[in-house]
Amino acid sequence: MAAYADLRGVRTWYDVHGDGEPLLLVHPGGVGVDSRAFGPNIPQLSEVFRVYTPDRRGHGRTPDVDGPITYESMAADTIEFIETVIRTPTRVLGMSDGAITALYVAMARPDLVTRLAFVAGVFHRAGWHPDALERNPDDPEIPPFLKASYEKVSPDGGAHASVVARKLARMHATAPTLDIADLANVPTRTLVMIGDDDEVSPEHAATMYRALPQAELAIVPGTSHRLLVEKPSLCNAIVLDFFRNDAVETYAPIRRRADDR
Repeated sequence: MAAYADLRGVRTWYDVHGDGEPLLLVHPGGVGVDSRAFGPNIPQLSEVFRVYTPDRRGHGRTPDVDGPITYESMAADTIEFIETVIRTPTRVLGMSDGAITALYVAMARPDLVTRLAFVAGVFHRAGWHPDALERNPDDPEIPPFLKASYEKVSPDGGAHASVVARKLARMHATAPTLDIADLANVPTRTLVMIGDDDEVSPEHAATMYRALPQAELAIVPGTSHRLLVEKPSLCNAIVLDFFRNDAVETYAPIRRRADDR
C-alpha cells in the first residue's frame, strides 16, 4: 500500500506491509539507496508486524528539498512520520545512516520508540572505518550502479544525484558526534548489531553497547556492512527475537548484575 505523506514540507513516499503491531524500518543512506534495501527482510518481518518503509528526504521516491541533509532534519521527519502516519509508539529498526537517524529519534522522543534495533551504525563518526567515508565531500564519487538505482525512482531526475551526494558527503564529514554521556540518557531497550567485517568497528559497537542503559549486542558472523542482505534469515531471526520477546533472566550476568543497577 504505497502512499505519500507531507512531513514538514517533505512529500515523503512510504509503503506498508503486513498486519499486527507497527515496525518502522529506517533505511541506509546514500545516492541510489532507499527502502528497497530492506527487500530481503520485509517478507519475514511483515509476517509478524505491520511494517512501514518510508524513503527519507532526497532518497528513493521522496524528493530532495532546499538546504542541507542532516541527521537532525531526518530525525524530525521521522518523528513526524510516527506521529502522523503510524500514530502510535513503535518498534524501530534503523540501518547505517538510518540507524543514526533512529538513534536521534530515540534521544529526542523516547516516548515514540518502544524498542530500537541499531544496525551497522555509529554514534560518533570516528566509529566508521576510514574507507567508508568520502575522501572529497565536495566532489564525491557515485558508483554507476548506484547512479542507475537513483535514476530509476527519483522524482528529481538523474542530474540531481550529484547534489544529494554532496549533501550526504558534507553531513558525513562532520556528524554524528554524540558521546557516551548522550547514550547514557537513552532509556529505550536497544539492540546494537553489526557484521563481523563491518564498516563499523567492533570496538565502537562494544562501546555503544556498554554506554546504553538497556542494550544487547549482536555480531553476525561472516557478514559485512550489508549484513541484513547477506544473511537475511539469520538477521531476521535475531531482530524478531529482540522485538517480540522480553529480555531473559541470565544465569551468569556481568554487566547486568542486579547489584550494579
